[in-house]
Amino acid sequence: MSTPSIQAPQSHPYSGDAKQIAPRPQTLAATGLPPAFLGDLLEKHLFEGGVLSMRELVARTALSGRLLEELLGFLRKEGRIEVRAQQGDNPGLAYALTERGRGSAMASLMASGYVGPTPVPLEHYVETVRQQSVRGRRVTRERMSAAFSDTVLDPAMLDRLGPAMNSGKAIFVYGAPGTGKTFISQRLARLFADTCLIPHAIAIGDTVVRIFDPSVHRQFQENSPVVMLTRGHDPRYVLCQRPLVITGGELTMDMLEVQFDPASRQYRAPLQMKANGGMLILDDLGRQRVPPNVVLNRWILPMEEGVDYLSMNTGQHFKTPFDVILVFSTNLQPSDLVDDAFLRRIGYKIGFQPLDRKQYHLVWERICESHGVQYDPAICQYMIDALYAPTGTPLLPCHPRDLIGMALDRVVYLDAGDGLSTEALHWAWDNYFVTTPAHA
Repeated sequence: MSTPSIQAPQSHPYSGDAKQIAPRPQTLAATGLPPAFLGDLLEKHLFEGGVLSMRELVARTALSGRLLEELLGFLRKEGRIEVRAQQGDNPGLAYALTERGRGSAMASLMASGYVGPTPVPLEHYVETVRQQSVRGRRVTRERMSAAFSDTVLDPAMLDRLGPAMNSGKAIFVYGAPGTGKTFISQRLARLFADTCLIPHAIAIGDTVVRIFDPSVHRQFQENSPVVMLTRGHDPRYVLCQRPLVITGGELTMDMLEVQFDPASRQYRAPLQMKANGGMLILDDLGRQRVPPNVVLNRWILPMEEGVDYLSMNTGQHFKTPFDVILVFSTNLQPSDLVDDAFLRRIGYKIGFQPLDRKQYHLVWERICESHGVQYDPAICQYMIDALYAPTGTPLLPCHPRDLIGMALDRVVYLDAGDGLSTEALHWAWDNYFVTTPAHA
């Protein structure tokens, strides 16, 4: 039960242990990757970028100049790179591939198309996720109240959601469309008000899997105070807000597995891996292209063991942490989707109900305020008595936003002032709800 507009997440404070969780590597051995692997990646950057300065190589590889100098020296001894003088106003040296180096780089690109920041070994990634786990974060009634202070929500509902978040178990929320399930589920991410380190990519042997996704991970700006205070952490990681990944009817099973693009020869992480350290919401469950029991059965082992088992298209298998708050949201009855055995594995089943009259008035008032129009309780009560009650329509939290917005559209169209009227709202009602015509 909520105001239907989604607020931007609050800014997250500085996480003071970022330098300890992922310290900047001081030696090549500290990167956890073989020198040959690092040399091949450096070659691919030079193949793609041409002649590059040390500054450009640092920015591309996320390695320090000292480590790059050691790698460059190794490649020079093998005759794979050469030193060039920089042109124009750029002082210092630049580096380019030799003919031998170009051949080696092309062979590396055929094996793996990844050209980006230096990846983190799987072992390092596992430890990083463990140290900044989303599980065990303490949620109190005070924090719940603060996170939902601008939302119309029954306090009893807050007192069910709060313990569910503390449990670290999967949460099943259900109820009729428009009761606020998705909105409230997304708002729960506000409870995790700290930073999270996300690697650009991880290495499983010689295979690289991209994890950082700008469409999912909200990176702090380079000039923000948070980033300025954490410059000592390994730049192979990106300092972000804790992830919030949402998928709905578009979900397919391949989105939950490592994805390989044969054209670019690159691997990308599945949704749950991108969500590690945060929340994963499966919205509108039961509307996917695959049966819901197939989707839900995919999560049985990860939910119970906290580990996800993945594989490459080559058949190589590996496991990663499953460190997410998993939320299933559906408009259907849970018992119609899965059997009791699966439901027992989910710690909390929370039903969302329509608003009562008092809550509806509160939502109506807030929507009026957001549109800059005067809240008239008599008009709101008219809607309840004259339109909702006779038709038996439930009071849903999405209705005030939609009906008021449509009524104001008509006001602007008719140039009829800047306020709401019962006439305009009645017109909005008739255009909003589908009516069944009478048969002759």
